[in-house]
Parts: sequence; C-alpha cells; structure tokens
Amino acid sequence: MAVLGSLRSVVRFRRFERNGDLRRLQSVADVDDLRRLAERRLPGGVFDYIDGGAEDERTMAENTEAYRRIGFHPRVLRDVSNVDTSTSLLGRAVPMPLVLAPTGFTRIADPQGELAVARACARAGIPYTLSTMGTRSIEEMAAASDSVTWAGEGERRLWFQVYVWRDRGLVQEMVERAAAARYEALVLTVDTAYLGRRERDVRRGMELPPKLGPGTIVDGIRHPDWTRRFLTNEPIVFANVATSTRAQAVPDGTSAVDLAQQINTQFDASLSWDEIAWLRSIWDGKIVVKGIQTVADARLCVDHGVDAACLSNHGGRQLDGAPVPISLVAPTRDAIGDAIEVIVDGGARRGSDLVKARALGADAVMAGRPYLYALGAAGEAGVDWLLDFYASGMRRTMALCGQTTTSDLSPELLSGV
Repeated sequence: MAVLGSLRSVVRFRRFERNGDLRRLQSVADVDDLRRLAERRLPGGVFDYIDGGAEDERTMAENTEAYRRIGFHPRVLRDVSNVDTSTSLLGRAVPMPLVLAPTGFTRIADPQGELAVARACARAGIPYTLSTMGTRSIEEMAAASDSVTWAGEGERRLWFQVYVWRDRGLVQEMVERAAAARYEALVLTVDTAYLGRRERDVRRGMELPPKLGPGTIVDGIRHPDWTRRFLTNEPIVFANVATSTRAQAVPDGTSAVDLAQQINTQFDASLSWDEIAWLRSIWDGKIVVKGIQTVADARLCVDHGVDAACLSNHGGRQLDGAPVPISLVAPTRDAIGDAIEVIVDGGARRGSDLVKARALGADAVMAGRPYLYALGAAGEAGVDWLLDFYASGMRRTMALCGQTTTSDLSPELLSGV
C-alpha cells in the first residue's frame, strides 16, 4: 500500500485531449516539428509545393541559416520584469514586429485556408496579407477578421498583395474591392516577372488544384484525412479572380492549371517603377513593395514614395542565388535612414529571429512557410500556436539579453554580423 501511495504521489497522467489538432500540438516544440507533422499529414505533392524552393534550393536554405549564424551579446543585471515586444508598423501599433506573408493556394494545406489565418492574426493583433492568388476572397477575409475579438488597436489589419496582371482592369477592380473592404495596405510583389523553376513541382507534375487520379491515388490512400477534406469541401479556386466581373477573361483555377504557365502568360513582364504612380492613382492607402533585393532598389522605393520596402527573395522560390534578405537589412537601413519602413521576409523561424531582424534595423519580419506548416499540421489551432511561439520567443530572448523594449534593440546586441 505504501508503494501505491508513493506512486500516486509522483505519477500524473496527462488528460486526454479530444480535439485532434490540439492533441497533435502537445508534441510540438518548434517550427521544424510543425513541418514534420505537415509532411506526415499532407500528400507528397502538396507538401513539396509548400516546402520547396527554386532549382537547388540553396537560397531557400540560406534564408534560415543566415539567421542561425547571428548570435547575441547579452547584457545582465538589468530589470527585465516587464518586457514589451510591441512596436509600430505603417503608423499603427502592433504587439510584435511580425506580418504574415501572402501565399497562393493556401487551402491545399487546410480547407479553411486563409480564413483560418486571418482569424488567428486578428486574435494576435498582427497584419495578414491576402494574395492575389488566394483561395478566399477579399470580402470573405474581411468578414472572417471581423468575426473574432480584435486584439490590436482600432480596425483589424488586412493587407492585399498585388500581382500586376496583363489585364489592368482586373487589378484595378481587386484594388477597389480591397479599399471598399477597408484593407490597410497594398503589397506590390515585383519579383515574379517570370516564375522560378521549382523542381520539386516539375518532378511531381504539380498542378493547382491537385488532380486526384491514377497518378495520385496511392498518395490519397496514404493521406485519407486530407483526401476526404479535399473532396468534401468546395472546389479550390483563385477566389479573387473567380469573384471578379472579368473572371471569364482570366483562368481562375476552376480547372487545374500549371502555375508556371499561368504566371508566364497572365502576369505582366513589362512591370516597371511607373506602376507605383498608377497604383497611387487608384489607391489611397499604404503601399509596400515586396521583392527588393538590392540597396539600390530600396533607394528607388524612397524615390517613388512607397511606404515600406520588403526585402524578399520570395522565400527562395524564384532566383536561386539571390541575396539573403536578413543580410540586406543593415546596409539598407544605413542607405535610406528612416525615410521609409523596412520589412524583411524569409527565413525567420523563432521569436529570437524577430529580435535579430529588429536589432539590425528592420521594422518588422514577414513569414509565410511557417504558417503553412502550421495549417497543414493542425489547422487554425496550429496558426494560433505559431503566433504565440513567435511572441513568447521574442519576449524570452529580449529578457535574456537584458532588453525591455524594441527601441532598445540595436546592432551592438548582436554577434556574427
């Protein structure tokens, strides 16, 4: 009896979690764990579309490795009982320097797709960027964000990412819809004049939405939960194109499309800096230019009056061998001062990475793949987990470095830069 009593005093059983998504998250410690869960739950072609990069994927890998090579010079014996991770972005307060990036065909990771991400961002109080190639419409996203308790100051924060199509009327209509739905900013993506060679997709013969047929039947059997959800939910389409009055003139994803062919035939390769003035003529809000990869182009962002330059190589999915965004932050800030804001996209996997980027001079970090892993691993609950992971990691890192506000963060805090 004494032995049983001793066992009862030390043995505690974890309460069984009935919600499958929350149950899976109990074993997750970081973004790599989310990635492994997503790989296990998603068909191979779907996972490779999310996970893959251009050609040899060297740039994609370097985006993350560059963060890992940066260390800290911690300061000690400082009062860190009250750490504040908040800052401002595009003139408004944000609880941490993070924006979720635009991603196309998000619903292949989870049926709720962008709606789940928008709700999670609204709860966390951070901006979310809907892609032109998104699978939920501008209006659906606004309604989803408004449906939850907003954690930020004022209105919810939705940004709309713009690819400039050959059909300018389609672009203008989407921009006007974003304005009507009270979106805060346009994010003009400028690094896709031609689609990068994504060789995982080439090997898979990947089309969007994925085709279920003889070539994928085994993968479908191996991932029955994904296949069931794919077949029992509404078709995946480019929602903002499909709901446009000009939908008949542009493929909307109703039928499977080859992404490279779609971009190379529909996107305007003649895109130039003149496009900024055109956007200003139809849009009164903020403008972010995403895809800046040199200091010279960051200077041109200043010259053309945009509100923020987003340093980005498209997550390593366009030009293999492109500059790594985090390496451009300090020289860009040195070159342009405080003329406009600087956002750095790609490779951030922890809250400590947000601290590094901020210390180098970035106003915020943009992240895309991590939330797709989170969706694939555990749906909306996975995105909630991810945002809390970034926030708690940033707070802990600042405390361990003796820093209490984001304005305290400077290059002197870092080593290896």
